[in-house]
Amino acid sequence: MAKSTSETPLMQQHNAIKSKYPDAVLLFRVGDFYETFGQDAVITAKVLGITLTKRNNGNPDASELAGFPHHALETYLHKLVKAGYRVAVCDQLEDPKQAKGIVKRGVTELITPGTATNDKLLDINTNNFLASVCFSEVTHGIAFVDISTGEFFCTEGNTEYIDKLLQSFRPSEVIFQKQKRRFFEENFGTRYYTYLLDEWIFSEQYTKDTLLQHFQTISLKGFGIDDIPHAIIAAGAILHYLKDTEHQQLGHITSIQRITRNDFLWMDRFTIQNLELLESNRENGNTLLKVLDNTVSPMGSRMIKRWLMFPLQDIRKIEERFNTTEFFILETDLKNA
Repeated sequence: MAKSTSETPLMQQHNAIKSKYPDAVLLFRVGDFYETFGQDAVITAKVLGITLTKRNNGNPDASELAGFPHHALETYLHKLVKAGYRVAVCDQLEDPKQAKGIVKRGVTELITPGTATNDKLLDINTNNFLASVCFSEVTHGIAFVDISTGEFFCTEGNTEYIDKLLQSFRPSEVIFQKQKRRFFEENFGTRYYTYLLDEWIFSEQYTKDTLLQHFQTISLKGFGIDDIPHAIIAAGAILHYLKDTEHQQLGHITSIQRITRNDFLWMDRFTIQNLELLESNRENGNTLLKVLDNTVSPMGSRMIKRWLMFPLQDIRKIEERFNTTEFFILETDLKNA
């Protein structure tokens, strides 16, 4: 954003911060309000249904302005993120009464559809997965993380397999290499919210080191992923992205699980749609998930949804699941505890 000689110190500060987050809607704290300017204000007013005005009325170069009270942040933040926008929250970092000159401000949180952790931004009965894909010539790596629960998965395979994984995990956001946009859209469509990263982030050594440093280990063999290099790259890139979006507290992500292809029956989106697993083909119609989900906790609801989307095909694991379920049905004291 070009600096104008007519800019006030406040707008100079805003524009300097905005230049660091050009692809995010910047919510700029001014007193008791969060203000947005320019194109951010246009977006905010449209999504939130609030008034769009202009600063310095009468000035032909006046910037658009839209704002809301600071206590309404969670409500409006939810709407912006659900609409598919990245949002940078810029707060006052010192008491205005103690400030010498303009109040010091800085971005304290960067929220994207796949990195939200606030309960008010999430459906507690559904995982909020962020996906990372590392595209190669034949074999591609993919990783999924739910930052709110700490669940972390990865694997690798061909384009068809990656497509089925994306359809089953239904991520809120997908990150991949910048130069692969066309390939992604040709193979997976435009129904996902995507964010493109620089190529260097997907380098083999950098991503492996990122994982080793995070898990404080000297090898990934203990996680059973040391022989799937493309998956390692995708997983390392996801951790990089989380830290880059101001998510520094990742200690609850303590493990990474390999997705084993032969463990599950993989369904394409047409099968998922025709079976009405998650969404009905009729207005106000029922789904199989709604019929089956009689769980009493968010964790239980997430689990039954995962069982539905990832049906087992190993008879031994199916029997093991049946036996576990039968145990809790028969042991009524445990069930009612």
